[in-house]
Amino acid sequence: MARPVLLLLALLARGAADTCGPCRPERCPPARCLAAPDACGCCPRCRGAEGERCGGRGAGGERGPSCGPGLVCVSGAGAPEGSGRCVCEQDGAVCGSDGRSYPSVCALRLRAGARRLRKAHHGECRQAPVIVVPPKKIHNITGAQVYLLCEVKAVPTPVITWRKVTESPKGVKLLEELPGDRVNIAVQVCGGPSKHESTGWVLINPLMKEDEGVYQCHASNMVGETQAEGNIKVTEQSKRTNFLEADDIAGKK
Repeated sequence: MARPVLLLLALLARGAADTCGPCRPERCPPARCLAAPDACGCCPRCRGAEGERCGGRGAGGERGPSCGPGLVCVSGAGAPEGSGRCVCEQDGAVCGSDGRSYPSVCALRLRAGARRLRKAHHGECRQAPVIVVPPKKIHNITGAQVYLLCEVKAVPTPVITWRKVTESPKGVKLLEELPGDRVNIAVQVCGGPSKHESTGWVLINPLMKEDEGVYQCHASNMVGETQAEGNIKVTEQSKRTNFLEADDIAGKK
C-alpha cells in the first residue's frame, strides 16, 4: 500500500509544479503597494487597501487579493460568495500628528507611507471655528419679516451668538447681545447641516427703523473664535404708499 500512496503524492506535487511553473522574479510585474506572495510564493501581489475588493476568484480561477494589515474582508449584500471589501478593524475617525483628520487609522497608515506620521488621538482633530456661510446684506421696508443666517464649522462643534454693533455718543463701538429685551427679535441655533457644523439665525418681525444697522455672528469653541457681519438697511413705508395700496384694492373690487 505504501507504494501507491507515494506515487499519488508525487503526481500531486508534479501537478502543483506544472500549475506554478518555475519562479522567475525578473518577470514579475512591479507591486508598488502593500504586497504579499502569490499562491506559488514567487511574485509579490498587492493586498487590498481600505474599500477595495477582496477574496473571491478572478476570471482565470485565481484567488482574489487579501486585505492589508489592520483590514478585514467583509462580505456585503449582493457580493459573490467568498468575496467582499476591505474594512478597517478599528472603526472611527482619528487625528494624525500632521494635524489632519482621517476617516480611520487604516487611512492614516496608507497616507503615512515612509513619513513619520502617527495617530495623535481618537476622533477628528480640533479645529477653530470657520465661517462657512456668512450673514448677508438685507434691504427691506418697515413691517416686513427678515432674517440673517450664519453657518459655522469647528471641532468641537461651535457655539454661535448674535450681537448688534452700535456706537456710544462718544463714538465707542458697542456690542449689544441679542435678542436682549427686543420683543420683535428672536435668535435660534441648531446643529448641521453637516457634522461639526452649527447654523444660527436672527429673525426680526416686524422690521422697524431702529433695527437698521450691523449684525455680528460670533462663533467660538475651546480652540478659538471668529465672527462675520451682516447689514440690514430699512426704508420706512410712507403713508402715501399705504393710501395708494388701499385705492388699488378698492379699485379691484
